[in-house]
Amino acid sequence: MGLESADDAGVFRLNSETALVQTLDFLTPVTDSPYEFGQIAAANSLSDVYAMGGKPLTAMNIVCFPNHDLPETVLADALQGGIDKIQEAGATLVGGHSVEDPEFKYGLSVTGVVHPDRFLTNGGARTGDRLILTKPLGTGILATAVKGKLAEASAAREMVETMSQLNKTASETMEDFNVNACTDITGFGLAGHVLEMARGAKKEISLFAQALPELPGAREYAMMGLVPAGAYNNRKFCDPFITIDDTIDKFTLDLLFDPQTSGGLVFAINGKDAENSVKRLKDNGLKAAIVGKIGNDHPCGNLSII
Repeated sequence: MGLESADDAGVFRLNSETALVQTLDFLTPVTDSPYEFGQIAAANSLSDVYAMGGKPLTAMNIVCFPNHDLPETVLADALQGGIDKIQEAGATLVGGHSVEDPEFKYGLSVTGVVHPDRFLTNGGARTGDRLILTKPLGTGILATAVKGKLAEASAAREMVETMSQLNKTASETMEDFNVNACTDITGFGLAGHVLEMARGAKKEISLFAQALPELPGAREYAMMGLVPAGAYNNRKFCDPFITIDDTIDKFTLDLLFDPQTSGGLVFAINGKDAENSVKRLKDNGLKAAIVGKIGNDHPCGNLSII
């Protein structure tokens, strides 16, 4: 799996039993705490390996740092947050590279492993599958409220906890079920990434607008107009390829197109396993929900929001 698809990572076969999963991602700060930023950036980078059904093995730091504007303690704390999250994933930090840059950026290049016949793509959904989302939506809206100093402390704390949560438990839980496709939800929002799944599978996919798990406060802040510009860009890009039921309110659409940082995984799973898998995910502490279904073949792939 390489450049021919819009998947989350590349997959390179080593032999009949092992393939490498390789990815790279980095972020600008999304919280005032350097340590929390490090954790979020690392969780975000590791997520692409989980989205392919793999297990992270090694990681390398990618750092851009303004030496003359920030103290070295900021960098040290961010790197410590990253190391702690790498260790939580069961991976090993093996090196990295840094450059001086006017804007602080941090992330990881991650290598994982997967069986070459069992990795997941975002294009394998089958008619009759259900879509399961493993984290609530709204991190982009909440981050906008935090930057505007309008977010309550409890809402900001839950946002950070959600973004820094690894997708490890979700990935490992779903190994016991008939999963046909997977992707993680990041900058294109839930609607944008599910549209990619529809295109990859050449299927009609429907999202259930009333079933979306939401972070506390996200809808209220959206109603205050605290919606990031990326949500409007996502909507503009997706509009020609989607249909939206007239009854869907604006603020639900804001959540659907909200760009997520270190969002959850979305699995396309055999319909008969959907309820049991959601129960298992919830038993393991995740705020999972069935958020859509896979319909019939479509020549280009299409998304409906109902």
